[in-house]
Amino acid sequence: MGETADLAATAHAFNKILSQPKISSKTRISEDVEESVKKLRRLILIEGVPSKADPTLRHRIWKILLRVNEVPANTFLEYVARGPCEVREKIRNDTFRTLATDRGFKERVREDMLVRLLDAFVWRNHDRQESSQQLGFTYVQGMNLEAFFCFAKFIEESCPLYVQPTLEGVHRGLRLLDRCLKIVDPELFDYLRSKNLSAELYAFPSVLTLCACTPPLDQVLQLWDFLLAFGVHLNVLCVIAQLLLIRDDVMTSSSPMRLLRTFPPLEALPVIGIAVTLVRDLPAELYDELVRHPYEYRT
Repeated sequence: MGETADLAATAHAFNKILSQPKISSKTRISEDVEESVKKLRRLILIEGVPSKADPTLRHRIWKILLRVNEVPANTFLEYVARGPCEVREKIRNDTFRTLATDRGFKERVREDMLVRLLDAFVWRNHDRQESSQQLGFTYVQGMNLEAFFCFAKFIEESCPLYVQPTLEGVHRGLRLLDRCLKIVDPELFDYLRSKNLSAELYAFPSVLTLCACTPPLDQVLQLWDFLLAFGVHLNVLCVIAQLLLIRDDVMTSSSPMRLLRTFPPLEALPVIGIAVTLVRDLPAELYDELVRHPYEYRT
């Protein structure tokens, strides 16, 4: 009973922020919007999103964190009306196995919904490339109306380099993971290197998917609340956090790659807690590079 009351109180606190007039309106003073976002971030970090108490919270919060102010139905329907995009076959090769073992996901998200969203996204960026000099996107492995605009905003602004054909952002993230680990835990870094293990070998799936490759899904969503609130660049530190949670086992294993092929089930709160503390251990210049690696090409 006490836990239920606590969740309800937290949900009320979130709803109080979300219900403020015109929180997503262009006419609202930007300083007020940013103040509301700051409050959301604090609640996410301290309390977590109580989706069990209010299932509508998460998608409303993500829209605000992603600065999705408008969801014009006509725009989405125009993309859908074009039918299959040029990489439809590639999309279909992946959608049938997306979170295939998670019953809850499969009950709520049909494959045709994923295909339609990804087709529309490819068409959207086909038009964007023709009209501007922005980064181009197509479908790469691992990728309803609000979902489309949130997905597009997330890919185009939060981590565009992660979905380039070369996966430039992912590889930069892996190199940064090695550099960060060398600073925060040089002994573990040296041990892994003595076994010829770099982040490219053991952390590629986790960096590529922003930890979505490690179940359970409810914990992934809790971790993504944190990443959307404070920056997807922190995923690199979240991967290190998962590594530190099994540090003793890794350090005493003669074949640590066996352990690192599959991380233990994700526990979002410990991972977030460790990641936050790791930020303080990094030199400012390295942390700045970490912040920029998902979206900014080096000149």
